[in-house]
Amino acid sequence: MYVVRRWYKTKPGEARRVATLVHQQAQAYHDSGQRSEFRVSYNGYTLPGDQDVVCLEWTDQALQTPTRADHELPTEALELGAEVRSLIESQRIEFMELLTPEKFQK
Repeated sequence: MYVVRRWYKTKPGEARRVATLVHQQAQAYHDSGQRSEFRVSYNGYTLPGDQDVVCLEWTDQALQTPTRADHELPTEALELGAEVRSLIESQRIEFMELLTPEKFQK
């Protein structure tokens, strides 16, 4: 099992708007059966630390390329992604292996 985090560095003042759009996009993937439950967090300017950032996080059993054969991306997700791209400066993705009980060391 993997934890996947996609981080967005937004244009100044756009974190909450990007968080909303990213949530809608992730919901489209979830509704099409392509993503597990997810959560979205952001920091606009009211908290210490990095500002104008959004984090989308979910878990997955396997890491798969979105360009795999016979894979159809939801149209709504693609349209929302285009809108997000106009509001961000950069993005990155993290992959972490989730520690589950069967992986505990003795």
